[in-house]
Amino acid sequence: MYKLAIAALLAGSAAAFAPAQVGQSSTALNAFEGELGVQPPLGFFDPLGLLADADQERFDRLRYVELKHGRICQLAFLGQIITRAGIHLPGDIDYSGDSFDSFPNGLAAINGPNAIPQEGLLQMVFFVGLLEIFVMKDVTGEAEFPGDFRNGALDFGWDTFDEETKLQKRGIELNNGRAAMMGILGLMVHEEIQKLGYDPDLPIIGHLQ
Repeated sequence: MYKLAIAALLAGSAAAFAPAQVGQSSTALNAFEGELGVQPPLGFFDPLGLLADADQERFDRLRYVELKHGRICQLAFLGQIITRAGIHLPGDIDYSGDSFDSFPNGLAAINGPNAIPQEGLLQMVFFVGLLEIFVMKDVTGEAEFPGDFRNGALDFGWDTFDEETKLQKRGIELNNGRAAMMGILGLMVHEEIQKLGYDPDLPIIGHLQ
């Protein structure tokens, strides 16, 4: 299953760097070339034509998905760095006395002979599902932009920023998410090619053991 997921991610990444399709709607280009995230050196970059003849609602939906995936990948990459540095949650993960640091890092933690128990994995999937359905969404309808999940409660000083600062911070999050998507994909690929006899020595993380 994980090999199939990696293959799909690789295919998507390769397509992202492919030449733009001929005949892509110039209307979409004109409509969205001023959106957040359109920046040098690529500018408006839609090689798969996902925004051809798209309206603002579809663009906002795709931007929401991009932000969500970027946030997940930032957490995933940070988790890789922290656990491979030897930092784990204290205590045991189950009543059998298995400590958090007794399980391997990376994909091996959820897939392999030394992975966490299936019941534990199902609990995590269930918890993430609850967050997706009930929490990580615009519940109150007060969102200022796609991905705004403050819901009138969490603010952290956002309303004190001027519009230029808000755009800058949103752009930083968007770019960090894009970088994290490529970063976690690279780590997943390196974990798999390790089985082929290649032992990469990566910056910060080192060897994927």
